[in-house]
Amino acid sequence: MQKINLEQLVSLYLFAKKGEELKIEETEEFQKIMINARRDILAQVAMREVLKTVEASEEEMKAFYDENQAHYEKAPTVNAKHILVADEDKCKEILADIENGKLFEQAAQEFSTCPSGQRGGSLGEFGRGQMVPEFEQAAFEAEIGQVVGPVKTQFGFHLIKVESKNEGVVSPFEEV
Repeated sequence: MQKINLEQLVSLYLFAKKGEELKIEETEEFQKIMINARRDILAQVAMREVLKTVEASEEEMKAFYDENQAHYEKAPTVNAKHILVADEDKCKEILADIENGKLFEQAAQEFSTCPSGQRGGSLGEFGRGQMVPEFEQAAFEAEIGQVVGPVKTQFGFHLIKVESKNEGVVSPFEEV
């Protein structure tokens, strides 16, 4: 790791030397970047100086927390798996197999056209706004462990199995 860091430092130094040779410091682009960098550095140093004198009591912090709880909300999420296929009839056929005892994960590996199929259809945890609306609605409305579908989206037809749900909560004051 030290060798990599040393190589990076040498490269940085060589590029800086090349920049001097090319007289990049004299370009308009360089001057604009320097003006912005100077402003940012001044703001950071000034902020540190101001914050050195700021004190807040436990009561003030609690009052701020109470008045601004929306800032400390963790949105609801679901952890789900899915199987994606192009054909609705095939989707119904797979659902029948699952209802007759085939494992969802096995069916995902066997039939899903989504790369997640190789992980048993696992999509992991996601919140609202991360999936297409039809998929999201079905996933958030499904009962844990229930397989729902076919759900039609722009990608094809899905079977969805919700593994768990995390309700939205406000982070406790102590955590914040």
